[in-house]
Amino acid sequence: MANINSALKRIRSSKRKQLHNQPIRARARSAAKEARLAIESGNPAEAEQAIQAAYSALDRAAARGVIHKRNAARRKSRLMKTLAKTSQS
Repeated sequence: MANINSALKRIRSSKRKQLHNQPIRARARSAAKEARLAIESGNPAEAEQAIQAAYSALDRAAARGVIHKRNAARRKSRLMKTLAKTSQS
């Protein structure tokens, strides 16, 4: 356990930030997972709607600094790549 005041304060502030960021990150992850499942189901209309929700959640998380903007871009790119691959087949 930390003994220095600044370290103790850092622990407290990190915990606050973690509690604030956790639901935002979870929403983004869940939306991306739902989009992947919708793509795999084969229903293009449902997949498109799920991808839009995932885009929104990922962009919101990136804007708030919960995840890095390039991390959000990479995840969105992977979703679109998966959708394109399944629509080709």
